Amino acid sequence: MIQHPKIDPIIFSLGPFDIRWYGLMYLVGLAFAYWWGKRQCQMPHYKAQGWSQEKFSDLLFYGFLGVVIGGRVGYVLFYQWQRFLADPLYLFDFTSGGMSFHGGLLGVILVLWLHAKRNQMSLLQVGDFIAPLAPVGLAAGRIGNFINGELWGRPTDVPWGMVFEYGGPLARHPSQLYQAALEGILLFIVLAIYSRKPRPVGTIGGVFMIGYGLARFVVEYFREPDAHLGPLALGLSMGQWLSLPMIALGLWLLLRPRLVAAK
Repeated sequence: MIQHPKIDPIIFSLGPFDIRWYGLMYLVGLAFAYWWGKRQCQMPHYKAQGWSQEKFSDLLFYGFLGVVIGGRVGYVLFYQWQRFLADPLYLFDFTSGGMSFHGGLLGVILVLWLHAKRNQMSLLQVGDFIAPLAPVGLAAGRIGNFINGELWGRPTDVPWGMVFEYGGPLARHPSQLYQAALEGILLFIVLAIYSRKPRPVGTIGGVFMIGYGLARFVVEYFREPDAHLGPLALGLSMGQWLSLPMIALGLWLLLRPRLVAAK
């Protein structure tokens, strides 16, 4: 059994402003996405599609806004619906915390669609370019959750079980680190290898959807369900139910080129 290190979530303060580890993790993810995206712009198969650093920089800026706004809206609608009905202004209370990956994904998809329309590209083409940029940011976000001592796992007796300050006296799975490893590092490695050469349109995005959906679905069995929601239908969590459509869409994107060719 290991004690959570209880890291102060605030790195330092500048007057009334607190600089937090969780916010820094977002910047780490953004910086990595910018660096890796610039590398992709130099790859011949992406150049042939019309990608340039200018187009990518515009997309990254608005994509980041899509993550933040979509993540907040998704969290409130998916996980805090009753609280939102009682107090609609809660949607704008960013100081209370709460972000949803699936909401952020929907926000990003909207941004990708607008970018594709403006630049006369297909949504799937834009999605393929942006998919490898996301996992490291996801890993950084989960490390931020771990530093904050939040979103801990279910009780366990494994040797690496961890006691979290606000999780009671029981040792729990450090599920934030599981997610960082699977949804973040492993998924990035898979996408980085798969996207090194030309692929049928939509398949890189499909691999991301399947990879994230499966990783999230599995890790949810080790993560403590949201107290106010608990297990839903069939004993699945909200995160698992939201991941199932991702997996289905990813499979369709991966199989789509073969289905089109077979017609």
